[in-house]
Amino acid sequence: MDIEKANTEATQRMMEARPIATTMAKAIEVVPGIHENMLLHAGPPVTWERMSGPMRGAMIGALIFEGKAKSGEQAEKMLASGKVEFSPCHEHMCTGPMAGVISPSMLVYVMENQTHGIKCFSNLNEGRGKVLRMGAYSAEVVEKLRWMESTLGPTIQAALQAIGGVDVRAILAKALHMGDDGHNRLDAASVLWTTQLAPYIAKTAKDSATAFEVIKFLGENALSILNPVMAGCKSMTYAGHNIEGSTIVTVMARNGTDFGLKVSGLGDQWFTAQSPVVKALYFPGFTAADACRDIGDSVITETAGIGGFAMATAPALVQFIGGAPKDAISTTMDMYEITYTEHKFFTIPFLDFRGTPTGIDIRKVVEKQIAPRANTGVAHKDPGVGQVGAGVVSMPMSAFEEALVAFADRFGFNS
Repeated sequence: MDIEKANTEATQRMMEARPIATTMAKAIEVVPGIHENMLLHAGPPVTWERMSGPMRGAMIGALIFEGKAKSGEQAEKMLASGKVEFSPCHEHMCTGPMAGVISPSMLVYVMENQTHGIKCFSNLNEGRGKVLRMGAYSAEVVEKLRWMESTLGPTIQAALQAIGGVDVRAILAKALHMGDDGHNRLDAASVLWTTQLAPYIAKTAKDSATAFEVIKFLGENALSILNPVMAGCKSMTYAGHNIEGSTIVTVMARNGTDFGLKVSGLGDQWFTAQSPVVKALYFPGFTAADACRDIGDSVITETAGIGGFAMATAPALVQFIGGAPKDAISTTMDMYEITYTEHKFFTIPFLDFRGTPTGIDIRKVVEKQIAPRANTGVAHKDPGVGQVGAGVVSMPMSAFEEALVAFADRFGFNS
């Protein structure tokens, strides 16, 4: 077994992946393994008893949205009864931001890595603030979800089919040159996404009022493309998964209780630790005492080589997450220390178009004691409240150490 050869193969496959947003479909129709009494969630496996507040809130909202509960109290009883199965998005080729809850009747993007024939999925993005993914489930939150299901999703679906698919990797490559990082700052990417969709929305929408409503929503939501980006990044990292002898991380995820990672050469085993605390800039009226621990699948962007790893190209992001522009550059430079290669297609103008740090190598993380860093939103610790801030977080070192020990036990390091 040759670790270097295995890591080269894993990272090359990740970089060569070309994710295309092809259509939208009901989760129950396309997501592997999901069923009517299952709710998917962000992060590694977790039980109802151990779920964080925002994830509980999102689960409650999902049951109300599905019509299986009429109130929060009724939903809580169902969720605590054992009648609903909980499963990580990542175990069903999905990704979900923050709480990441995907229910069976939700529309999901179908993201196809056309290089390797891999399909991944993610739901629609609600925008910032008081939203389901942040644990809010009031009537206005559910009403927006139903509008997204009845109007937004089908309109985007028709546009994607009419255009023949949208190349998300190409959008990301361009957006990194326009001040985006590919995770928390997606202003340029969302505009590029909307610009590609808009003519086809105008052409295929059922009427001009619908076209106006959908284009306006997409244009005003700076995170419109986040969910397709996450599904695209999942299709990239999965292309590098299950490579015998590889020490490259292919999944990182958090659920507000636990952090978990998977390593290419170690298959589908989760390595977990307590989810870390985010170093955040809080919205007015909120403090660290209000915050949930780190949550969400969106760190798949960092796993693929963008997000916090590309912060040097998005210095304006610090206005939202705190810190100074030099901190953004320092983060990227640190991430070069723990990655295997530099990306072929994602480059940073400020660093003479150097490729972004790509392919987290558990050997380097442990040897240099530098943890992968991400930028992220922060949800309130209680169900029903929503977002309270945003910041930067370091992944827990113990999970990488555990993974390296498991790798050494399985393969050894002398081959």
